[in-house]
Formats: sequence, C-alpha cells, structure tokens
Amino acid sequence: MEDFRNIWLPLSERFYRVAWYLLESEQDAEDAVQELYLKLWKLRGSLKDLHNPAAYGISLLKNICIDRVRRREVRRIRYPDDRGCSEISPPDRQIAAKDILKKVMQEIDKLPEKQAEVMRLMILEDADYRNISERTGLSQVHVRVLVSTARKTLKQKLRL
Repeated sequence: MEDFRNIWLPLSERFYRVAWYLLESEQDAEDAVQELYLKLWKLRGSLKDLHNPAAYGISLLKNICIDRVRRREVRRIRYPDDRGCSEISPPDRQIAAKDILKKVMQEIDKLPEKQAEVMRLMILEDADYRNISERTGLSQVHVRVLVSTARKTLKQKLRL
C-alpha cells in the first residue's frame, strides 16, 4: 500500500496531462486517470519489478484513452443525429437528422447504379435482404455485398 502511494500517486498530474492531451476533455481525462488507477490497483502485486513506472502508466493510460475515443466514435456512427448534447431541442434534432439524411441521399445518388438502388430500398423502404433480393432479382449474397460496399463508400465520403 505504501509503495503504491509513493510510486503511483505522485504521477497523477503527469497522467492527467497525457489524458487531457489525448481526449481533449477535462472530465474524460479525469475519468481515464481514475480508470488507470483502478487498473493499477488491481495489478499492484505484479508492479513491484517495474523499472519505469511512469512509462508503464502512460502506456496503460494511452490504451485506455484510445478505447474511450473508439467507443465515442462508435456511438457517433450508430447515432449520427444524437450528438450527445441534451440542450438541443427536438425540432433542432429533426432538422439535423433531415440534413444528415439529405447528405446521405446525395452520396447514394453518386454510387454505382445497383448499390444506389439497394441502399434506397434499405433506407427509404426499410426493406430487408430477402425483400430486396426478390424485388431486384439479385441473390441475397449479392445484395449483402452491395450493401457492405455501399456502406464503406458512404462512411468514407461522409466521414461518419
């Protein structure tokens, strides 16, 4: 316990600065450092032989921060109309969602013909793979490939 207090606690300011630099948010940085200290506490028995505790801690912290950024990006991709801002009123959200849909539809129009057709059916008519397959005469596997390719292209174009 005393070793942990003497070695790891004095590094908290350095850890916070690294986390803030990576996450660009005071609260996220504090949460990441807290998560780091929980992880270090659980590993405290195996940390006695470290030659450079600061470097080890920063390495763990960097991985924690990267995981947080990835989770944030996944949420942003899954819910593009919800930016995590509770102060946005519902009408403003509807306008933002319409703007996003308009941009998506513009990019769909630029896709190859079959990809665009399949994506329109999925988005506008909420059709599943089987239904699209029946309506277009394409196999379900081909429809899945077209959808996958179109989604990748749209993600790149829209940077979602």
